[in-house]
Amino acid sequence: MKPEVLLKEANDLRDTIISERRYLHEHPETGFDLKDTKAFVRQELIDMGYEPEECGKAGLVVTAGGKKEGKVFLIRGDMDALPIREESGVSFASKNGNMHACGHDMHASMLLGAARLLKAHEEEIKGTVKLMFQPAEEIFEGSHDMIEAGVLKNPDVDAALMIHVMAGMPFPAGTVIVSAPGVSAPAADVFEIHVKGKGCHGSMPNTGIDPLNAAAHILIALQEINTRELAVNDRAVLTIGTMNAGTAPNVIPDTVSMGGSLRTYDGEVRDYIKRRLKEITEGIAGTFRTQAEVIFTSGCPTLKNDRELAVCAEKYVKELLGPGKAFSTAELNAMSNGQSSSKSAGSEDFAYVSQEVPSVMLALAAGQPEKGHKYPQHHPMVTFDEDALASGSAVYAYTAMRWLEEN
Repeated sequence: MKPEVLLKEANDLRDTIISERRYLHEHPETGFDLKDTKAFVRQELIDMGYEPEECGKAGLVVTAGGKKEGKVFLIRGDMDALPIREESGVSFASKNGNMHACGHDMHASMLLGAARLLKAHEEEIKGTVKLMFQPAEEIFEGSHDMIEAGVLKNPDVDAALMIHVMAGMPFPAGTVIVSAPGVSAPAADVFEIHVKGKGCHGSMPNTGIDPLNAAAHILIALQEINTRELAVNDRAVLTIGTMNAGTAPNVIPDTVSMGGSLRTYDGEVRDYIKRRLKEITEGIAGTFRTQAEVIFTSGCPTLKNDRELAVCAEKYVKELLGPGKAFSTAELNAMSNGQSSSKSAGSEDFAYVSQEVPSVMLALAAGQPEKGHKYPQHHPMVTFDEDALASGSAVYAYTAMRWLEEN
């Protein structure tokens, strides 16, 4: 497969990919509740000649190739949106209160584009390409659910790749950055803290037990973990994002609910902070005569990039796009005098796949600030540059085919 041929074919599909992306963007759904999204993707795949298989609660899987003996390469595209009311101003904006503010509509449409390219070259595939259309990435549950349902089996996956579009990057749309070997995205843990006291009238606090006072001390005490219990190289972020209690200004409530998240790059640090989070919360609560419970609701491990696969991916994307539109993070660090970082602060539940098989994460530039794409991911006004879509489809298909060819 000549890279220039595949890239031209991907560019010929540009209008189709954009149309599919806009449909998905206009009809966003969240978590595992992807009824319309999955139906749309399924029908598109059927129209291409695939036979989509259900996988887990809301995932779809198809395979391309398999006509020649060889290994199995998986490419992943997530499909879920966020519960954010869109304010982007685009003509195809969502009207249902959800929004593809992270670009998963881009991922799903790029994977559909790759499916078309792979179907057109199916006789040339030296092995099998497995396409994973995943739900519930935003809540860190979809990848694990599909693994439990057997997405890495029958046929068994030998290596895997994901692409994530990035808004607000100072590179032309379609530029690819290959993650460095090792951890590129932290583990995530989402948690709730429930503090229980005894409500009373605000004029007589001595007759009750104030859970808000305890919660405030817990919030402040948890910051001590980073400042006094971790070494300078133990990168971690602990955030309390919500605190809810009460309905009247002159009434002390019975309970307080807090919500937070934890990001860590090291397993031992992760375990330590989770243990200390419980100890500090329960200890502070007891000091102020309240009771408290910490509940970890969801999360994912670190995303690990395989060294050999990262080297291969860099070679393949440079063959396809040219050295001016494909970089390794090491090259970016050199270009920026070490100011660039290969590690993202955002977690990614493809991490579950990376814990099972050699994997690599690619970043795809999809929005330069100087071209009007000023807002970051997860913002209600974020927009993405659709000029990146055809390149993304080509990268998915070409990387998979080249890896199978060489392995």
